[in-house]
Amino acid sequence: MTAIRRSSKPRLIVALDVDSFAKATALVDLLTPLNVTFKVGYEALFGFGEALRAHLEAAGAEVFIDAKLHDIPRTVAAAVRALVRPGVRLLTVHALGGDDMMREAVATAEHQADVLGIEVPKVFAVTILTSIARETLPELGLTGGPGENVVRLAALARDARCAGVVCAASEVRDLKSYFGADFSALCPGIRPLGAAHDDQRRIATPREAVVAGADYLVVGRPIVESRDPRAAAQAVLDEIQAACDDL
Repeated sequence: MTAIRRSSKPRLIVALDVDSFAKATALVDLLTPLNVTFKVGYEALFGFGEALRAHLEAAGAEVFIDAKLHDIPRTVAAAVRALVRPGVRLLTVHALGGDDMMREAVATAEHQADVLGIEVPKVFAVTILTSIARETLPELGLTGGPGENVVRLAALARDARCAGVVCAASEVRDLKSYFGADFSALCPGIRPLGAAHDDQRRIATPREAVVAGADYLVVGRPIVESRDPRAAAQAVLDEIQAACDDL
């Protein structure tokens, strides 16, 4: 199988999906030297978001705010303004929010970054959650398979100037063939060989994701619940590097 052309090495995102500020900051302090990006999702954002974001900023860490914003354009714009701050490199909206909402999110991220004099965060659109299996789609009123829906929603996101989409690694190859290598793919559901699938359905190993062309790989529980999170993160980084070397 031919590997997808890429311009840079894929980046590891460690999901700080833990239930306390102490656990989250311990992980940040332990893993920041590995030059990973940290994902702040619902659990941390709503539980201890301000304190964690201040800690991440002080640590000089790269941050992905996985807010999955989905509301009317004005409300999403207000949320983006509140979320953009130094260190935030990525944030998410739902593609199902539509063109106007996504355009407003991108424009607001650009404006707020300009006001603060910081790098503009990349806005990614969530397509079909990796916890959703093919057989679940009809319940949601969606026809066709996950890949078809991902491409359709990705087209909306591209036209709305999003930097890329969140999708399963199995959908990246088609995504890149349609929209080109520069339209980024951020892939959750990444599980090293032997790791439990948990509530994920459309999963891939780090190597499989790299070969498919993923630009960002999100790994949570296999790292944060490991007895040695630093060693677990380093093992994923080594697998990413080895896959890149083989391309």
